[in-house]
Amino acid sequence: MNNYKRIFLIVLDSLGIGAMPDAEKYGDEGTNTLGHIWKSQKGLNIPHLLSLGMGNAIGKSLECHKNGCYMRLKEASNGKDTMTGHWEMMGIQTEKPFQTFTESGFPEELIRELEKQFGHKIVGNISSSGTEILDQLAEEEIYHDKVIVYTSADSVLQIPGNEETMGLETLYRYCQIAREVTLRDKWKVGRVIARPYTGMHRGEFVRTSNRKDYALKPSYATVLNLLVENGQDVIGIGKIDDIFSGEGITEALHSDSSVHGMEQTIQMAEKDFTGLCFTNLVDFDALWGHRRDPQGYAKEIEKFDVGLGKLLPLLKNDDLLLITADHGNDPTHSGTDHTREMVPLLTYSPSMKQKKTMSDQESFAVIGATIADNFGIELPRELIGTSILKEL
Repeated sequence: MNNYKRIFLIVLDSLGIGAMPDAEKYGDEGTNTLGHIWKSQKGLNIPHLLSLGMGNAIGKSLECHKNGCYMRLKEASNGKDTMTGHWEMMGIQTEKPFQTFTESGFPEELIRELEKQFGHKIVGNISSSGTEILDQLAEEEIYHDKVIVYTSADSVLQIPGNEETMGLETLYRYCQIAREVTLRDKWKVGRVIARPYTGMHRGEFVRTSNRKDYALKPSYATVLNLLVENGQDVIGIGKIDDIFSGEGITEALHSDSSVHGMEQTIQMAEKDFTGLCFTNLVDFDALWGHRRDPQGYAKEIEKFDVGLGKLLPLLKNDDLLLITADHGNDPTHSGTDHTREMVPLLTYSPSMKQKKTMSDQESFAVIGATIADNFGIELPRELIGTSILKEL
């Protein structure tokens, strides 16, 4: 018999809680996304997160921990990106980090191949933030029929496209072409990302919510696939469908923002299903972490806490809530890259009778292993993770 009928897994994208023991290898020694935001803003108004134990992560307000279990998760994989973190949650340990082109841009051979298939000259080919690249080159795209290609500290190839002049259909077609081309080992990137925007002149450009990620397929069938094979619902909200390239998803919901993603999660809590609702809330990372904006990041956390306050009363005794993150992105750190950090895991159900602080776990994969265990599914040999279900 299942312990929980419904499990809600919410990923606060990039909300790390302290440097990993090996963070120095990544240039991330001393990072702490949540801790440094808390300090820079002189606290946060997050009563619901604190009630579930998040105060343990910052050494503050521990008396507010009233319900559920809190623990820190270390990352077993090599890397600090979205796909590595999410895949590990669902059982895949990534040994070789995804290839990046941050320092030099993409090889000239790749750019020439894309120009040939697009039928347009490419400009950019640098590592940049999305807002800066638009100010630099969007007018050239719009008025001179060019295509912008850029990268970042992640393993990504990004293509912005003006929704009015290029159109979404054409932008998505370019990204599909780029995804096929970059499946070759020498050019392989984790994701190709369509970055639509509006505006016609510098200072007017605004990215829209019609972003689309074209990710590599997971290297193995994940816990998500196993759930579907065993007749469970798997609802992906936000980037989840993109991150797993549609694998192991029975229903995918696009989110316009993290607030919208939380609203969709609340709506799912009002519906009847059996299985997993898996939500990624990306604005923490995309809007504030990469832009090194601790104040904006703080407000986003507080907005989430308001949504959490609406979700908690809807949970039933046979529901389990899991709140975690996939990496760090300390807005007080140098550069604009993700940061190699531990992440929180908050677990709650109305049927839990006590609060508890648990020891550190050695992998994000405890999440997927616990979910699989709940539904009576045994993990295959190629997946990692140890269930903590009996300890909750």
